Amino acid sequence: MVDTIGLLAGTGWAAGLNLYLATFLLGLAGRLDWLEVPSVLQRTDVMIVAGVLYGVEFLADKVPFIDNVWDAIHTFVRPLGAGALGYVIAGDSPSIGAAIGALLTGALALSAHSTKATTRAAVNTSPEPFSNITLSLFEDGLVAGLLALAIANPVVTLVVVVIFTILGIWLVVKFFGAIKRIRARRVSAPPAPS
Repeated sequence: MVDTIGLLAGTGWAAGLNLYLATFLLGLAGRLDWLEVPSVLQRTDVMIVAGVLYGVEFLADKVPFIDNVWDAIHTFVRPLGAGALGYVIAGDSPSIGAAIGALLTGALALSAHSTKATTRAAVNTSPEPFSNITLSLFEDGLVAGLLALAIANPVVTLVVVVIFTILGIWLVVKFFGAIKRIRARRVSAPPAPS
């Protein structure tokens, strides 16, 4: 049961960063017999759609402000998609119900997505594009690494996801506080002479 919860936690958090890459990698892990994955995730059509959408996200994620629009749209898509992944994965588990799997992965995806979107909004205040590209590549690597860890050691993955979630909540609170202070300074600043 703990192994399944660890896999669900890793999947949910990874899908909150990049749903399409997480879906593709789960299907690939199933096809390579690295992990027992529901057959629907291993279907060729599902893997092609996930791969194409990952390609689109890969490009959109590298462009400042387009990534913010993409993230705004995916505020709903990532948690729902992660919930669907959790539903399918937990549906095959006799110890965890599909609904609990969907709730767990959806909630963790929302947490990870909130951290990602907030961090991206802060990074986009920098005029150069390299920090955006670097952060996007780091996120993709984190998705792959977290899923690899979930396959190799789901218990450790569970601990890592708890730490990531706590750090993410702290980061979101800090960024919102900074944004609030910047807005307050702009409102209280004297008008520029004309």
